[in-house]
Amino acid sequence: MKIVIGLGNPEDKYVGTRHNIGFDVIDRLAEENHIDVNVKKHKALIGSGVIGGQKVILAKPQTYMNLSGESVRALVDFYKLDPAEDIIIIHDDISLPVGQLRLRAKGSAGGHNGLKSIIAHCGDRFMRIKFGVGEKPEKMDLADYVLGHFPREEWPVIKEGVVDAAAAVTMILGEDFASAMNVYNQKKDR
Repeated sequence: MKIVIGLGNPEDKYVGTRHNIGFDVIDRLAEENHIDVNVKKHKALIGSGVIGGQKVILAKPQTYMNLSGESVRALVDFYKLDPAEDIIIIHDDISLPVGQLRLRAKGSAGGHNGLKSIIAHCGDRFMRIKFGVGEKPEKMDLADYVLGHFPREEWPVIKEGVVDAAAAVTMILGEDFASAMNVYNQKKDR
C-alpha cells in the first residue's frame, strides 16, 4: 500500500491558493480514479482505491500546512508503512517556475513549513513531487504570496501542471519513481 498526500490548508478561503496545489492534485487523482476523499481519519480527509495497480490511500491533511507532519505520522503509524518507500508528498515550491514539476526521493524542507513538519515527524526520506508556483515578487511577504490565489493568466499552466502531477503519481505507482523522475523532471516550455 502507498499513501499519496497532497499538502494544503483546510477551509474554503484557501481553495485555489498556491499553498493548496497539493490538494488540487489529490482532487484530480480522486476524480480520475473514482476515489471519494471524504473520510475524516488521522487528522486528514482520506479515501482508498487503486491507482496504477497499487492499493492507495489519498490524503489531504486537515492540520493546516505548518502541522502537516502530525497527519502524515498518524497515517504512517496506522498503516505501518515506511515513509521512504510508501508515501508520496505533493507540495508547492516557490523556487520552480509556475507548473514545473520536480520529483525527489529525499531532501531538505527548503524553507517549506509543511515539509519541515513532515521531516520533524518522519525524517527526510520520502518521495515528493514539488509543484512550481513561481517566485514571489521581491517586496511581497512570503505568507501573503503562498496564501494568495493564482492570477487568471496562470490557470491554463496550473491546470496542465495538475494533470502532469497526477500522471506522475500514476507512473510512480504503476512503474517506479526513477521512471517518473526521468519523464517529469524535464523542463517544459509553458
